[in-house]
Amino acid sequence: MANSIYLINPVADMPSYFSSEVFAARGLPAAIATADLAIATVAALAPQDFGVELCDENVAAVNYDTTADLVGITGKVSQWGGMKRIAGEFRRRGKTVVIGGPYASLSPEVVRPHCDVLIRGEMEEIAGKIFSDFRAGDWQEEYVGTRPDLRTSPLPRWDLYPNDRAIMGTVQTSRGCPFECEFCDVIEYLGRKQRHKPVDQVIKELDQLYRLGYRTAFLADDNFTVYRARAKELLAGIRDWNARQTAGRFRFTTQVSIDAAGDEELLRMCADAGLTHVFIGIETPNEESLREAKKRQNLKKNLLDEIQRFIDFGISVDCGMIVGFDGDDASIFSRQYEFAMATAVPIFSLGTLVAPAATPLHARLSKEGRLDTKGSEIAAGPWNTNIIPKLMSRGQLFDGVKWLCNSLYRPDAYEARVAKLIGTFGRRYQPAHALEAQPAQRAINANSADLIHRMSRMGAAERKMLANILRMFPQNPAAAQHVMGALFMYFQIRYMYEHGRFWEPMLPADAGAMGRAERREVAVPA
Repeated sequence: MANSIYLINPVADMPSYFSSEVFAARGLPAAIATADLAIATVAALAPQDFGVELCDENVAAVNYDTTADLVGITGKVSQWGGMKRIAGEFRRRGKTVVIGGPYASLSPEVVRPHCDVLIRGEMEEIAGKIFSDFRAGDWQEEYVGTRPDLRTSPLPRWDLYPNDRAIMGTVQTSRGCPFECEFCDVIEYLGRKQRHKPVDQVIKELDQLYRLGYRTAFLADDNFTVYRARAKELLAGIRDWNARQTAGRFRFTTQVSIDAAGDEELLRMCADAGLTHVFIGIETPNEESLREAKKRQNLKKNLLDEIQRFIDFGISVDCGMIVGFDGDDASIFSRQYEFAMATAVPIFSLGTLVAPAATPLHARLSKEGRLDTKGSEIAAGPWNTNIIPKLMSRGQLFDGVKWLCNSLYRPDAYEARVAKLIGTFGRRYQPAHALEAQPAQRAINANSADLIHRMSRMGAAERKMLANILRMFPQNPAAAQHVMGALFMYFQIRYMYEHGRFWEPMLPADAGAMGRAERREVAVPA
């Protein structure tokens, strides 16, 4: 019989663009950028009398002496090393280990030997069966979930989570994406038919986060704006909810596709609701590569103008960029650099193209004999890939992306993009509340500000960059909070690059050198 479970979100195997390992690395209490929704949701699916304890390894060490009957582990491919490590130690101690989540769902054959119970897919509609079997002590080796109506998804158990060390809360308002990008595993896991939570259900989740002290949240949708009518209905509800709050407004960030830029009513509604920061997968200015990847929503558009339209409406932007498509030769690195430097986007998550398991890209390259079984399938990782590129060597690819990453995050280049953001942010529209004072900071926000000020210790160029940026704030006070967030992310990215032995500020400024000769295969982190 089992009546209790210890749920764990492992730390990622390597720092990433959107994580926050830099806190602990610089001597501050450990933190996580976005609160982990998976373990909080599974906790809510457990029966009320079933003992549940949560551990987010990003902020607290795993308690290997737990008295819980079961150990549940979740995670993405980027956490697989930690998942194996934790599962192995608990099994050595005689614990029954349950593994679920995205990686278990997409690569069950890899995960199955490392656990006693494997859960694939979404859990809402099978949770009752699973916990009943646990209680009876007669569980199956594998359970397969469904794609449930999101009205069945419970209010997450954030009361059990270490909220004081999470920068942003997390709310998921939909699952799935109707697009068919060849390299994306989301549609393989969650489907192409997007499912939505009712507006009142989202508002209940926001109420809970607000009571717990959060004032920012990540709307963890794969594409928040793809269904415009639904997005506008939800934004109106969030706008009205936000207007009722008496202890500071909420701000939101989410993921959208570039086609949302063409709907000015939608952009105004985002700004009015407090959704003032978005991530957009630009991927590449190479149209041949976009067609190859079936990223059709980015075609037949002036991507620079579309990005700027968000910023003009008071919505700051982070962009994802990828190199290594079949249509990319060694000139792609200078093209990506010139594109990025023409934007008002401080943060780019730059990576080599990877082929995650279960994606159409993985199937195609496997058939073509162009998969490196020793390479990584972790997206947005600039130093490794499991693909063999078509128009350049792997050495050229790795040298080129290293040049691109270092060039875009040189202090002078980064400052130039921040200056464009400050100069153009909200120049067409800003809601009346854009300049409202923020409430008293949580401790984690004060820690973030402390890290930003420590940037001046990184070197003379970084000290000059920080001073120049801070002097620009009076030009556009509404942009200040967005720039502060981007400065924190810069500090994290520099730590990520240094940790990965990737930061080489003395690389030549001439991008042409990247494509003139066959270059050696570089050593990259595992």
